[in-house]
Amino acid sequence: MKVGEIQQLFEPLFPGLMGVKLTEATPERVVATMLVRPDLCTAGGILHGGAHMAFADTLGAVGTILNLGDGKRTTTTDSSTKFIAGARLDTVVTGECLALHRGRTTMVWQTSIRNAEGRLCAVVTQTQLVLDGAG
Repeated sequence: MKVGEIQQLFEPLFPGLMGVKLTEATPERVVATMLVRPDLCTAGGILHGGAHMAFADTLGAVGTILNLGDGKRTTTTDSSTKFIAGARLDTVVTGECLALHRGRTTMVWQTSIRNAEGRLCAVVTQTQLVLDGAG
């Protein structure tokens, strides 16, 4: 799948609602941006931790999907987040998600989320289970 095709799939779904914009998507690396809007923030105009996690989860799922065989699907089974710094309202965060393991039954991805100044905000490591069937 191409970046534009994946982006179209996002639009009616939660990643579209959050404003996730893919810039690169390969079987080894997924990169995207997201505007820090008021509805994604905590008090004080800082990106909510759950928004960090959902952003990263989306990128890891995209990476897994790009590695799936025919008739396979995926779901997240584990996610661990380390928060390091904040991202301010009306700035853009960038997520870079790298494959740590791409196996037959599981895939492990690590996403680094950086704020507009390039400072590391969060590191998310997640495991995706590869399943049979469409639903």
